[in-house]
Amino acid sequence: MNVATDVKGWCPGILQPMASGDGLIVRVRPRGGAFSLDAAGALTDLAQRLGNGHIDLTRRANLQLRGLTGDRLSELQAELAKLGLLDPHSETEAVRNVMVAPLAGLDPAQAFDVRPIAFAIDDALTSDKGLHALPGKFGLLVDGGGVISIASERADICLAAAGDAIAFGLDTAKGTQWLGTLSPAQAAETAIAAAHAFLAVATRGRMRGLSEAAFAEVQAAVAPRLSPMTGLPAVGGRRLGLMGGAVGIAAPFGRLEAGQLRQLVKLAADAGAADLRLSPWRALYFRVREEAGVFALEEARRAGLIVEEDDPVLQVEACPGAPDCKSSSVDARGDARRLATIAAVHDYQGSIHVSGCAKGCARSLPSDLVLAGKAGAYRLIRKATTRGPVERMVGVAEFETLFGGGQDG
Repeated sequence: MNVATDVKGWCPGILQPMASGDGLIVRVRPRGGAFSLDAAGALTDLAQRLGNGHIDLTRRANLQLRGLTGDRLSELQAELAKLGLLDPHSETEAVRNVMVAPLAGLDPAQAFDVRPIAFAIDDALTSDKGLHALPGKFGLLVDGGGVISIASERADICLAAAGDAIAFGLDTAKGTQWLGTLSPAQAAETAIAAAHAFLAVATRGRMRGLSEAAFAEVQAAVAPRLSPMTGLPAVGGRRLGLMGGAVGIAAPFGRLEAGQLRQLVKLAADAGAADLRLSPWRALYFRVREEAGVFALEEARRAGLIVEEDDPVLQVEACPGAPDCKSSSVDARGDARRLATIAAVHDYQGSIHVSGCAKGCARSLPSDLVLAGKAGAYRLIRKATTRGPVERMVGVAEFETLFGGGQDG
């Protein structure tokens, strides 16, 4: 068993768990961004029986079980293998980072179903040993447009519907650079070609960290496959509540208790859904008949979940903090909830990130207001990541003083 205690440029897996303050963390990466209801129900039982019952939804559209112990890990792996959720090797597991639009195949407004593209990429990442050298956080994104889109999210390689074609993009320091379009039939193989081209110029880091010359080499490797851009992909974002034939339900700061997930599985089954879809917004989506959707949302609200876009908690991203994480000296999620309430009173419209330490695990991008825990208090940082310049130290009692400078602080 390989267990790490600090962030080392990779994410935990089933075969390579990560140690934290509440035990081992195991990340489960579903193929195509969805768990069948049977698998989701089984994960709920495993979280409660073998872990501490805490389940986290991640920014990479995966699910984490927490509070596991080393002596129960082999039992968990055996159970996940029965569900078809165990990779053959840790190297395979580490590189299967493919984010798929949560309503793929469900949304009639989508240009086309992008799940076959995602499955083809996933298969290549599994079978092509050359790709197992990709850095642990290197990721790909596949989006079909429609009611909700993930095209505005960041990934090293981006594929997004643009009209009847697929727009192809690579991540840069300034965001996605869309390079051209191609047919859906060419999308997966072109993405894999770009991944190989990346490995030809780098063995670590991310696409956005490449030098100008190295980036040009990756671009040149895929350019012959691309046609000129005729329009950008439709950029959407998170939506919650009832939309068409589906519902979106978020977990506060990504945390679900086993009982909450069990209730969502039942609601989804009663509504006629076949699976639960994950998203980069720490929200779950499932298909519903319209009359069942209203009931599902009301029950989810009663269970302490978020079903409305204007919920103040959604403005804040936060990691677990203490005591779950041994790197943290602050209750990041508890303090984030307090901060969300205060921000709403002040009509603050900026983005907020509360981190238990300087690692910033909950969000890698800059935020308007950042609080990074240190020695029981917080470093105050503005318009940066957790590693930005510190304005001053603040305690929880000083949160009210943070919103005196206008809408974005």
